Amino acid sequence: MKKLCVFCGSSMGTDRIYAVKAAELGRKMAEQNIALVYGGGHLGLMGVIADSVLAHGGEVIGIIPERLVRRENAHTRLTQSIVVEGMHERKALMARMSDAFVSMPGGLGTLDELFEIMTWNQLGIIDKPCALYNVNRFWDAQLQMIQMAHKEGFVKDSGMDLLKVYDDDDTLLQNVFTPNEKINH
Repeated sequence: MKKLCVFCGSSMGTDRIYAVKAAELGRKMAEQNIALVYGGGHLGLMGVIADSVLAHGGEVIGIIPERLVRRENAHTRLTQSIVVEGMHERKALMARMSDAFVSMPGGLGTLDELFEIMTWNQLGIIDKPCALYNVNRFWDAQLQMIQMAHKEGFVKDSGMDLLKVYDDDDTLLQNVFTPNEKINH
């Protein structure tokens, strides 16, 4: 079984489309026998995608720091729940357990996770595909920033090959597990 790590918000965002797309992605992952690896929470888009995978008979592995469990943010109905000491351990375990990574809309935590995984790929710590699910054009400004950093000499050509961008979940799931390719936005 393939394992897809999905980074996304612990909030719903302001547009209902984010929750709709998280639920659709979760359903399609379950239908295609792709396990979800994620941050282990029940709030926001994190909870939506986990609930959707579970509701459609899929496997969900949540990895959550003890501090967030104590704050009652942990999802209690997962296939597997792993409690770790802190955020660094969480990200390292997510990286080891996953075959590929997708970032949906989210906040600072999602940005942190996205860029850490991209950096680990760039440094050769891991070699696993990384993608953006560009729901509602959420990632457009971030992509412009990455392209500007490339143009100004701060991101090498090889860094531009670390990220795929998809506007729909069908194309994302068909291609996310393939080797990295140039940003196609």
